[in-house]
Amino acid sequence: MRDNLLEMLELKQLSRTGWLRSGVENPESVAAHSWGMAVLALRLAPNELNLERVLSLCLVHDLPEVRVGDLTPHDDTSNKAELELQAMAEIAPQWLSLFEEYEAGETAEAKFVKQIDKLDMGLQAILYQTKQDIALEEFIASAKSKISDKNLLRFLD
Repeated sequence: MRDNLLEMLELKQLSRTGWLRSGVENPESVAAHSWGMAVLALRLAPNELNLERVLSLCLVHDLPEVRVGDLTPHDDTSNKAELELQAMAEIAPQWLSLFEEYEAGETAEAKFVKQIDKLDMGLQAILYQTKQDIALEEFIASAKSKISDKNLLRFLD
């Protein structure tokens, strides 16, 4: 049990690949990204959504990356889904249904969290651009293209 918990906590040490590839100094970890999503969700989730479920989706959606790595569109992602599903089943089978819900993106909560995922990325890019004088427009443009909720999209303008 302890080894399993320690493995999950390694997500705090896994740097986000996209930021590394773009030359960001001291990029956030995958766990920091999940925390950022949770804070955004806590602040921005519509009242009709189940907040506990939303926060749970935020916290577990990238957990398999502790084994699979933080793959980006620049990587070979041909078997990413199956690798992540297998990793999740081994690391945290009790949260497998949450992971599958997020991946399917069909519930109102999962749809919202998928947009929060992109909002966090876009806002983080703005922070890095401001603090490090680095061009990260591709991340902001990508986030904008994936967010359909106008209430969320306005934060990237």
